[in-house]
Amino acid sequence: MITTILKPGRRSKNANVFAILCRLIVKLRSCWKETMIIVRGDGHFCNQQLMDWCSDMKGVYFLTGLTGNKALNKLAEITIESAKRQYVQTNQAVKRYHSFEYQATSWKQPQRVIVKVEANDKGTNIRYIVTDIRSVRTQQLYEAGYCARGAMELRIKEHKTYLQSERMSCSDFAANQFRLFLHSAAYVLLHTLQTEVLRSTQYATATFKTIREKIIKVAAYVTEMKTKIKVEFPACCPELAVLSRCLGLFEALPRQ
Repeated sequence: MITTILKPGRRSKNANVFAILCRLIVKLRSCWKETMIIVRGDGHFCNQQLMDWCSDMKGVYFLTGLTGNKALNKLAEITIESAKRQYVQTNQAVKRYHSFEYQATSWKQPQRVIVKVEANDKGTNIRYIVTDIRSVRTQQLYEAGYCARGAMELRIKEHKTYLQSERMSCSDFAANQFRLFLHSAAYVLLHTLQTEVLRSTQYATATFKTIREKIIKVAAYVTEMKTKIKVEFPACCPELAVLSRCLGLFEALPRQ
């Protein structure tokens, strides 16, 4: 995680996020001068500013969602109708991909648009993405490139739901931003605990909620002694082995 920003209640532009993104990529580029960097995001990031900035940066590409409209549906009409027709004929779920060039009114030049059409018993689902990457096959770019952002959504869910960072109890905007920073600090601690301390346990892929309830929110008796801190767990503690391992790792940390 890089940072978290509290946005006003009114609908605002992505200027703050874009500014942080630019600084981040410039910093990455200073270390990895030849590495291909792909900026991936939802339709909120699809704008001419991002397209222009990526085109001006060597080795930086964009891959974002795109809101559907009549013009896009017209360009993808053959693929959409074909998927519907095949589902009616076979009664089996159908998924098809197609790419074409498209230029919105606000765009300076045409970009590659990929449409994914799913036809099944729930109806027809049509999704669009836009990119300046033309060297990767359509289905691979959508599934391996764009859909991989689902992992990011899970991280946001952990931050917002399991750490309850959506609580804005203060009346002052700056105070609520500071509360958000505290939630983010808790996220970093839990994420580090999971990836470094619990990585060889059953909690390596668990949600933060599970880690909180099974590992952190456990009753114990703590005694601060002259040369050490003694932690006593109940004899019936179900995760005693995992907790003992964690404390053993902490004991091995170098002392300052």
